[in-house]
Amino acid sequence: MTDEVHKSDEEWRRQLTPEQYDITRKKGTEPPFSGKYWDFKGEGSYRCVACGSELFCSETKYDSGSGWPSFWAPLSEKAIKKARDGDGVRTEVLCQRCGAHLGHVFADGPPPTGLRYCINSAAIQLLGEKGNK
Repeated sequence: MTDEVHKSDEEWRRQLTPEQYDITRKKGTEPPFSGKYWDFKGEGSYRCVACGSELFCSETKYDSGSGWPSFWAPLSEKAIKKARDGDGVRTEVLCQRCGAHLGHVFADGPPPTGLRYCINSAAIQLLGEKGNK
């Protein structure tokens, strides 16, 4: 795993689009069925839009009907970290490397894990796609 990434708020604002900044740094959420990956069927690895760390792969992506990209497992448990969300009910999913808010994980997913990692499209980027802004 690569070293942690620490940037100032201004550096994140310059690097990310306003939507990416709101979601990854301010814990926002995009509207359901609006993100570019919610129904994307292509193959590949998804990385953190903020730091480039690989997080999920298309092999674990599935259609949960929720309107957000859903995965039943991360690429590695070391790629993410989980924290109790501010509402005290949900479990937040963050990038281990830079702390970017990615989405939430729920215990209503398919086998083999029974988990649904509900991730904002604006927080991830398919490996190989160019540019953030």
